[in-house]
Amino acid sequence: MEQFVVPQFIDVEDKIIGPLTVRQFIIIMVVGFMVFLEFRLATFGFFLLECVLTIGAGVLFAFVKFNGMPFHFFLVNIVQTLRRPKVRVWQRTISASDLGAAVHPTAPLAAATPALSSKPLLQQSRLQQLTLQVDTGGAYRPEEELDSKSKA
Repeated sequence: MEQFVVPQFIDVEDKIIGPLTVRQFIIIMVVGFMVFLEFRLATFGFFLLECVLTIGAGVLFAFVKFNGMPFHFFLVNIVQTLRRPKVRVWQRTISASDLGAAVHPTAPLAAATPALSSKPLLQQSRLQQLTLQVDTGGAYRPEEELDSKSKA
């Protein structure tokens, strides 16, 4: 049986130019070119402000990592999360007071219950009964249904 060499440390970038990776070197070169353009095109006071901001952004993108990933991946993830969040929120249409009224029925609702119990009961599996009990917030009680069935 043939043996194959499995690559290891595939998430570590190769150091090409001294202690810098190719990505870091390219970012530093682009920032250096931008600083040169700022020096040639702006006044000295404005150049200092632009230079500090440009070099700060370049260092941030070249060397800073969040949770082991480069800053530009982190920034892309933030933008994607803000544009399209993955958390799904259930928009409940029943208010807490309506649910409380269903759990603790009032007298008129209790009077309507015997009319419903006169219908023949259908056989349900235990899973369906549990599902119905969870969906109704505990208002449905299969024990009461069995008691009314045995009395009839």
